[in-house]
Amino acid sequence: MTLIVSWSLNLLSNFVQAASEEPGKSSVGRKVTGFRLNDTAAGQRSFGELAGRSATVIVFLSTECPMSNNYLDPLAELAGKYEGQGVKLVLINPNRDEGQTQVAKHAQEFQIKFPMLIDLEQTVADLLGAKTTPEAFLIDADGVVRYRGRIDDQYISRLKRRESVTRHDLGVAIDELLAGKPITVAETEALGCPIARPVVPKHAKDSNAVTFNRDVMKILQDRCQNCHRPGQAAPFSLLNYRQAIKWALDIERVVTDRAMPPWKPIAGFGHFRDEQRLAESEIATITRWVASGMPEGDPNDLPPPREFSKDGWQLGQPDLVLTMTEEFEIYATGRDIIRQFVIPIGFDEDKWVTAVEFRAGNARVAHHAIFFTDSTGQARKLDAEDPLPGFSRIGFLPSGAIGGWAVGTQPQPLPDGTGMRLPKNSDLVVQMHYHPSGKPERDRSAIGVHFAKSPVQKQVAGLPVFGFRFQWPEGDDRIKTTGWFRVPVDVHAISVFPHMHMLGKEFKMTATLPDGTVIPLINIEDWDFNWQQAYFYKDPIPLPKGTIIDLESYADNSSRNPANPNNPPRLVTFGEQSTNEMCIGFIGCTADNNADFFDLLRLRRPRAQAGASIKREP
Repeated sequence: MTLIVSWSLNLLSNFVQAASEEPGKSSVGRKVTGFRLNDTAAGQRSFGELAGRSATVIVFLSTECPMSNNYLDPLAELAGKYEGQGVKLVLINPNRDEGQTQVAKHAQEFQIKFPMLIDLEQTVADLLGAKTTPEAFLIDADGVVRYRGRIDDQYISRLKRRESVTRHDLGVAIDELLAGKPITVAETEALGCPIARPVVPKHAKDSNAVTFNRDVMKILQDRCQNCHRPGQAAPFSLLNYRQAIKWALDIERVVTDRAMPPWKPIAGFGHFRDEQRLAESEIATITRWVASGMPEGDPNDLPPPREFSKDGWQLGQPDLVLTMTEEFEIYATGRDIIRQFVIPIGFDEDKWVTAVEFRAGNARVAHHAIFFTDSTGQARKLDAEDPLPGFSRIGFLPSGAIGGWAVGTQPQPLPDGTGMRLPKNSDLVVQMHYHPSGKPERDRSAIGVHFAKSPVQKQVAGLPVFGFRFQWPEGDDRIKTTGWFRVPVDVHAISVFPHMHMLGKEFKMTATLPDGTVIPLINIEDWDFNWQQAYFYKDPIPLPKGTIIDLESYADNSSRNPANPNNPPRLVTFGEQSTNEMCIGFIGCTADNNADFFDLLRLRRPRAQAGASIKREP
């Protein structure tokens, strides 16, 4: 099979029997013939030259979309599978802002060895009604579209993958076509990045109209630009008007659905610092702006550009920078990677930590990280036993934890007068979660540590509240897990860190004070393993001795859960791997009386909690 990567620099078209389709409208059953493309490697090419003897597959791709990039290797494999069977593959880039320089650089980075063209006028995209990258179209020998949609079902939603592909939709359609059979599933929804059509913005008709410069840019600066700027994790930037109108319709959809910015706790159930949840007024502003034609407005209304730290440290230069001891290679495509890396700290005295900041060595693949400490040397042994940098499973009981990071989160200093103890002669163990980007990558991330500059009056402890369940039966779509813990001394809660794995669906924690008052701690109703982080309360919450902290969660181990790592579902047991399951809520807290701190540490252990759970009633 000949692989023709047709990413058009200039597209000259002459359509004989095909009128343009409305984006998203089905083109299945329509005949497509007679267009010509400019191929920068071989000159002008006609559809007849590009078409396969038995069938032609057209796939729309983008250099910026990570989901599109992740299909480059599978598409090359598809090409090899059908070589010699009269099927040809044409890949088209329909994105107006991805010019020759960007495409050439992308081809070099991803080691694409084929001619590349760009559909600047989006003529072919309009012809087929394509709306997403990646999106595939299967055209038979007579020029009739027989299938359109996704390549396979590896993505549940944008950037959220299954553990394994369960249906190769495009491959199945090709097999059925070549066998002379009807296409069983002729159309599926393609998940990916939208193909941005040209927008003709309107001028504001009156002084009260919502404009980009006066109203929208400030929202993007405050809520989006941490990630949506060059060198960060987001697939595109939102730094100016041109970039914003390109993605405006998609921005409106994701903010209305509250898919972005990512913020999991539901409103009103706990009050947190630096909430990334958009206010209803902000959503309304974006919606009104799009509805009114996306006017730019008066240039004098544009706020000054947001300034970001040039050295990458948002809290300023750290007192200590701990860098992974060696680079780790991330494969191009496949399952996400969970990996632990040991970094020696090298202090012969305890240190008080007031803030920890993570700097991704490769923002394209780093998704989240958790920072443990180990004073036993067990992590070093696991690292030594694994031939690759780091090791693949926890396999040890951490001595403590000093924070974590996820895409889009900001470093959070501890309240004044508090600190986390970094034990002497210990190691930092960084648990990294990597997303493959579509090409081989390397990462060597760093953690910046800030030490206390004044005496620490209160030591922060992580209080784990365990959900006591050790088996998650297959087929059950609502598995309830509960746990509770009686606070042994007077404390103040400063943060909460929920933790479950792939089967998790809901997670809630409350605190019931001795007088019966119930305080909401956190409630997440759409758990996502890929978006877990610590949440810091706006104000420390007093929890008197005898307070009961309750945990309640639900998991789905049925085939209806697209995040289920097992197909078909199987019995899942408690364990450290993401394919195992667990349920823990970590409460960051300080003891009101320093003399009680070691009692808090002693009684927070799982065995102590298990014993206490037998005697819940006072």
